Amino acid sequence: MPPKGKHRRPKQNPLARKLAIAGTGGAALALPLVSATTAGAAETTVAPTTYSVVAGDTLSKIAAEHSVAGGWQQLYAANKSVVGANPSIIQPGIRLTLGKAPKAAATTATAVQAVARPVTSYANNLDGWIRQSLDIMAQHGIPGSYNGILRNVMRESSGNPLAINNWDSNAAAGIPSKGLLQVIDPTFRAYHVPGTPLNSYDPVANITAACNYAAARYGSIDNVNGPY
Repeated sequence: MPPKGKHRRPKQNPLARKLAIAGTGGAALALPLVSATTAGAAETTVAPTTYSVVAGDTLSKIAAEHSVAGGWQQLYAANKSVVGANPSIIQPGIRLTLGKAPKAAATTATAVQAVARPVTSYANNLDGWIRQSLDIMAQHGIPGSYNGILRNVMRESSGNPLAINNWDSNAAAGIPSKGLLQVIDPTFRAYHVPGTPLNSYDPVANITAACNYAAARYGSIDNVNGPY
């Protein structure tokens, strides 16, 4: 990642229930109770429509955990007035609008997906690291392509996962850029993706965190063609 100036530290609904009745000459006939039961069941499966931000949250993490349609981009668009101009910085305590999502349906879809997804093995080389990162990114709604990652890896580290920049302004400040995509530690921690090691030299963790950062700042790692 670039020299000086790069990677700044980031950042019920109750349903109305009606009982329909048909009356004739003062006599009232209640409709079958199945409708009321169904309505009650639907009422319990509506997910919360808002979320209160806690320390360590990112828009991509929140969007993935709450199955927000359109990913972090849509979440940001719907909450720009409270988030502010920089989607990479969200303050603990602000309340985000998530939209409606039936919990039961989401849970079922997740279960089916988990059963259907085959176990994948990855080669312990640059090709395997990129492919594993892409699979993790897909699970978290982080955009990016194989070619976009490879292009930036080769520019930043020539494919060396232990690469470190010991000469630029970040290094002088005690936070040198590290790994395949040359991420400084504060950026790595802020954009670390759950399920990957908390080690900025780990190739998969490094790629995934860097792509998460690039998505928040540039829309995608594919849009990065130079120091970032």
